[in-house]
Amino acid sequence: MRLVDLLPEPSLRIQRSLAALVVFTQGFISVSGAIVRVTASGLGCPTWPQCFPGSYVPVAVSEVPRIHQAIEFGNRMVTFAVVITAALAVLALIRAHRRREVLVYAWLMPGSTVLQAVIGGITVRTGLAWWTVAVHLLVSMLMVWLAVQLYVKVGEPDDASAVVVDRVPAPLRHLTALCAATLAAVLVTGTLVTAAGPHAGDKSTTRTVARLKVEIATIAHLHESLLIAFLGMLVGLGFALAAVRAARPVTRRLVAVTVLTFAQGLIGLVQYFTGVPAVLVTLHVAGAVLVTGATAALWASLRERTQPESL
Repeated sequence: MRLVDLLPEPSLRIQRSLAALVVFTQGFISVSGAIVRVTASGLGCPTWPQCFPGSYVPVAVSEVPRIHQAIEFGNRMVTFAVVITAALAVLALIRAHRRREVLVYAWLMPGSTVLQAVIGGITVRTGLAWWTVAVHLLVSMLMVWLAVQLYVKVGEPDDASAVVVDRVPAPLRHLTALCAATLAAVLVTGTLVTAAGPHAGDKSTTRTVARLKVEIATIAHLHESLLIAFLGMLVGLGFALAAVRAARPVTRRLVAVTVLTFAQGLIGLVQYFTGVPAVLVTLHVAGAVLVTGATAALWASLRERTQPESL
């Protein structure tokens, strides 16, 4: 008998609650990472996996302010929350004997968190090289996307009689996929803007953080253009969904993505013309998490697994 078989079988409500916590923790660690960056606490723990040589926790040293140590160490502790939540979700879904598709998404959560830990270690050991920080954030966005898919899949029936139904015509699914690809380009250019911007993650006079040597205005304009293109595609998708009278859950999610994207654009605009203040950088990252999660939910709503009698 497996150890997991000794656990009580979780209800669907518990399974969905754990999946929701996975979504939250995956998004929150992106925001906490942004706080590390804008407070210049990226090397608050200058070694990895230890915080300081010989210690896994912060120690009093004159070279590193305690506040920077606390912020970076706190971000590392959030990683443990991500791992624990992901592990609990995996155990619950295995015990509930969920279908393979659900379990694959569940196992991706702790698996990708291990990958993130490795990337985080490389980031510290390379002295916060801009490309490592960029990859770190982009992988976090991917994990948010996958976590939302997990949440949706958990709510679907596992019965062999269940069927998958398309809620919109195939061309609109393709258009939504193109929207998602455009969003990915927006996120990539966003990390490049940060890489060329004033927030290097560390301000120590004894260390030099490698920065992207590109004119920030050029990258910012490209980022802005892609965001406008994404917003325009969402509006076009909205007209198309209205024309085919798409189901309300689909249109609601599209409205959510559109509103969040518009708000994200406003934050970016204010951020650019006010000298990239730290608080707006953090809000911008939080906005990226919300837009990514909302787009993932929109994508998931286009196809539904359901019982034949409920069609």
